[in-house]
Amino acid sequence: MKHISLLGSTGSIGTQTLDIVESHKDSLSIVALAAGSKNIELLSQQIRQFHPELVSVPTETDIDILREKLGADCKSTEIVCGDQGLIDVATHGKVETVVTGVVGFLGLKPTAAAIRKGKTIALANKETLVAAGAAIMPMVRQYDAQIVPVDSEHSAIFQALGGKKAADYKKELDKIWLTASGGPFRTWTLEQIRNATVDDALKHPNWSMGPKITIDSSTLMNKGLEVIEARWLFDVDPASINVVIHPQSILHSAVEFVDGSIVGQMGVPDMRLPIHYALFFPERTYSSRVPRLNLLDLNQMTFEKPDTTRFPCLAIAQRIAAENNTMPCVLNAANEIVVDFFLKGFVKFCDMASQIERVLERHKPVEKPNLDDILDADQWARREAVQLLSAVRS
Repeated sequence: MKHISLLGSTGSIGTQTLDIVESHKDSLSIVALAAGSKNIELLSQQIRQFHPELVSVPTETDIDILREKLGADCKSTEIVCGDQGLIDVATHGKVETVVTGVVGFLGLKPTAAAIRKGKTIALANKETLVAAGAAIMPMVRQYDAQIVPVDSEHSAIFQALGGKKAADYKKELDKIWLTASGGPFRTWTLEQIRNATVDDALKHPNWSMGPKITIDSSTLMNKGLEVIEARWLFDVDPASINVVIHPQSILHSAVEFVDGSIVGQMGVPDMRLPIHYALFFPERTYSSRVPRLNLLDLNQMTFEKPDTTRFPCLAIAQRIAAENNTMPCVLNAANEIVVDFFLKGFVKFCDMASQIERVLERHKPVEKPNLDDILDADQWARREAVQLLSAVRS
């Protein structure tokens, strides 16, 4: 039996993870859950279904609301809150695998704590490595932890490399082909993109995801962040990571070896596949929840070069990917704030990249940062972004 902690249980990754767990009750067990304040009702249903020992919510008020919804049920479940609550869930003594499905920088502290305990991290929270890869990956090696990526692209790369550590493939690997669907605006002209609305940006053609990552996909910032994530996760030169638009989202990414061979991973665009792989790694098991790809049903697979004129966020992130300082952290934080302002209708789609650049231009980077430096840079960037965007609104 593999014991699991799940951070972000009511979100897109969380609910799909629980779908996998539900279908494998004989081999997977939920020990701890953490969720936000927005869907306490769903969290209460999850607690009744999976009977976790520990649950974390953001505030004391959320604890009271959750207890009221549970009534006389699940009295044995301990409920905690705050940052320490997230850390408690991530470091629970019974747990071998921690699924980090929370969105944004919130995942950094609990992920770092789980790494210090030598856990296996099923990482869906790319922001942890984007913002803090320079500090996190040495910790992974120091504490003999394991990161198994849940992002479909990084899962594909991880699988193509056989789940090996960098030292075992370093001499063989030539480049990485990181695929992107192109998002909802792939065929839109620059003029059309200038008038894009929030509803337009939330209509992803292939994937079912939360709002933040869906907006990131529409700007191609998501792919830029994935370049930074791949740089740290696979210990490669960012210049060797090639982004390619693949509208069908069937080839999830590939690696090219020094002998010219290209090895990739294919499948239907469904997040339950990389989640299932991460939960059972290093084994492969059957899942009734993962839809199958029939090669005979494929009409075509096409590939295009990304257009950074229409999607400047990708170029910004690719430039920042080579930095060994706090700039990636600032990029991540500024992007989170800009996306939030866009979702609320306070900034135009076409202005998002320039607003992120304004924050980057004002930052004085700290070289070779530790976690405290990264936390400070994150807070600075958020304050700066809010101040700049609020001035634009007024």
